Amino acid sequence: MQRLRVGITGLAAVLIIIAVATAIGGGVRRSAEEANAVAPPPVVATLPPAGNVAEPVTEPLAQLGAAPGSKPEPVHESSKK
Repeated sequence: MQRLRVGITGLAAVLIIIAVATAIGGGVRRSAEEANAVAPPPVVATLPPAGNVAEPVTEPLAQLGAAPGSKPEPVHESSKK
């Protein structure tokens, strides 16, 4: 009879632990969803209009000044068409 009482008590303890863990996990999940809903939208970089770009960007980091770039090649009249 004592073994049955200990087994039922252990089973009840495990069920209580699972219920508490589920309640805590659900609260954390809800608070994370609320935090994401309030967060501002991400900043999206925009490119300049195509009319302002004379030639394709070959070194974007150099254009931003974040890395040294090579000297631009001179444009010859024969290559312009």
